[in-house]
Amino acid sequence: MNPLLKTVEQAYLRSEPLGAFAVGDTVKVHTRIKEGNKERIQIFIGTCIAKNAGHGDVNESFTVRRIVEGEGIERVFPVHSPKVVQVEVERRGKVRRAKLYYLRDRVGKATKVKERLRIKK
Repeated sequence: MNPLLKTVEQAYLRSEPLGAFAVGDTVKVHTRIKEGNKERIQIFIGTCIAKNAGHGDVNESFTVRRIVEGEGIERVFPVHSPKVVQVEVERRGKVRRAKLYYLRDRVGKATKVKERLRIKK
């Protein structure tokens, strides 16, 4: 990559990490929303179905899916966006795929992902 491009991209990279999460995890994504002249934080809860590296560091993103009133809603969040405040993991998922696009075709309880259990030592 061009060194000049790399220096420009460095200015837009996130300084503190979002949090450790993986595909299959149920996450809470805290986003900054501007309404008029007020600003608040909105929480989007759902299953992370994909992580995309993109071309270059700045273009990383992840997709979160949830079901609201029987309708599937997916949002794509850029990792390095200043609008994304933090990502909290509610529960860890046990999956064997990198992309969980097959959940789009499922209805009801079939959309659930098995929970990964932690072994306490």
